Amino acid sequence: MHTTGRFNYFPYLLLVPALVITIVIVAWPLVETFRLSFTDAALKPDENFVGFENYEKIFSGRFPEVIGRTFVWMFWSVGLKMIVGTLGAVLLNAAVPGRGLFRVLVMPPWVVPIAIGVFIWGWMYNGQWGMISGVAQIIGLVDGPFEFLAYRDTAFIATIVTDVWIGTPLVTIYLLAAMQSIPNDLHEAAWVDGASRAYRFRRITLPLILPAVATMSLLSSIWTFNSFDIIWILTEGGPRGGTTTMIIDTYKTAISRFRYGEGAARAVLIVLFLSAFAGFYFYLISRFARGGADNDQ
Repeated sequence: MHTTGRFNYFPYLLLVPALVITIVIVAWPLVETFRLSFTDAALKPDENFVGFENYEKIFSGRFPEVIGRTFVWMFWSVGLKMIVGTLGAVLLNAAVPGRGLFRVLVMPPWVVPIAIGVFIWGWMYNGQWGMISGVAQIIGLVDGPFEFLAYRDTAFIATIVTDVWIGTPLVTIYLLAAMQSIPNDLHEAAWVDGASRAYRFRRITLPLILPAVATMSLLSSIWTFNSFDIIWILTEGGPRGGTTTMIIDTYKTAISRFRYGEGAARAVLIVLFLSAFAGFYFYLISRFARGGADNDQ
């Protein structure tokens, strides 16, 4: 059979626009940020190469505390979202009257624009006319108006609660879809054998939705770690830095204080952390895929 040996360039030409957009929007900013992290760039016409000085400033200051706070905030936010989301998925998967309506009602916190939802929570946290402070006074938890966002600990908890409220619906719907993919025959066979509801969840439902749980946990970790708007709208990182995470600190350093070099160094660390999360995510996905392929054989 005779072949002309001509190479077809057309499929590769179709990839050129996507490649150009990726280079302009993703690759070039990353390279430029990495370059700026080794300079003293600021509001001045010139910049000088300073080596690792910006990175030394990071670890000699309070940024390690900010890193720890970021991971604590992410741990509690993601953990609560996964727990509440799993419980919500179990309830929405149960055969109860009005199940379709409940599935619709669970979505507003995620569908409503984040800024609007956070502003509502900010009003609820207000000590003078907020609902939470009013209820706390009625039941005797506090003696008078209490400003939740005025103290480090309560402000930190408030940001976590708000983030959980916004992120839980997506977790719930995602895990609900995973539960509905489980064949009913498995539950029916276990029910005939006398297995309780808790036993069926522990030995059938949970192991089968484990890949979905791992995937959503990692994706939620990346989104929460990179979250900016919730904390910024509620507290702007205060009071006294009590809710300042890596993203907030980077923004304040680079944009508010105009220290572009130091801000770029912080951004590089964030990219490294997020790359580690993404690498672990793809590792789990490939491992689950290999496990599924082995089970099919």
